[in-house]
Amino acid sequence: MWVLVMFDLPVKTKEDRRLYARFRNQLLAHGFLQLQYSVYARPCPSEENAVTHRNRVRSWIPPKGSVRMLSLTDKQFGRMEVYLGKKRLKAENQPEQLVFSLAFEDEPEPG
Repeated sequence: MWVLVMFDLPVKTKEDRRLYARFRNQLLAHGFLQLQYSVYARPCPSEENAVTHRNRVRSWIPPKGSVRMLSLTDKQFGRMEVYLGKKRLKAENQPEQLVFSLAFEDEPEPG
């Protein structure tokens, strides 16, 4: 599952620019990938995790501007067509999940 965040925030005043930068930096700090200037996406392992991230984004929204969020399945996200000029590029892949394993002294190591 992917959460997309699309936004148009004002940058006319110094305060507007500060709020824009804070919103953008929060997205990046919480694992969102920049797809385009004001379009960010984050892979989520489950719907529950996507809800958590949507709630976080809601809490960061500045008082002015427009923010939209959309959730997509991995399959829907994978059907996205991406172009650089006329050349078609492959859409971003969901990052591999990290797997942690614990080695116990009583058990032999595999392999």
